[in-house]
Amino acid sequence: MYGNPAFDCAGARLHAVCRQLATVVTVEGVVDDSNIERVTALAQRFVIPEKAYVLDLSAVESFSAHGISLLSAIDRKCFECEVEWAVIANDAVSGVINASGLTFPTAATVADAMHEFAAGIDERRRLLPLLTKKTA
Repeated sequence: MYGNPAFDCAGARLHAVCRQLATVVTVEGVVDDSNIERVTALAQRFVIPEKAYVLDLSAVESFSAHGISLLSAIDRKCFECEVEWAVIANDAVSGVINASGLTFPTAATVADAMHEFAAGIDERRRLLPLLTKKTA
């Protein structure tokens, strides 16, 4: 089979695509207690140093409270790798996030996340000459 296969996670499917600006990991289906460990392990596997990361949960049909462990694990891994990240959350996922009292970087769509990552790169490029300019 060619391309990037989807990973089966007992009711959820995970698919990863490495784009120019970021790695996009899409999860579909049901994320619950029976598959949260596998989904988390696979999703973390695609966090790459120096490459932004998008966790697209917009197609998740059901997201249990234990799904917060997935988001926390991705947050830690991205922090360790010093990469920006964002989660795309639908109503089911947003409800669980809001109930947890935790906050995670979010974007409305993958395109919005990519736009934010590109804007951040442009800003750093704009500031770089100012930071490296030597004073006489």
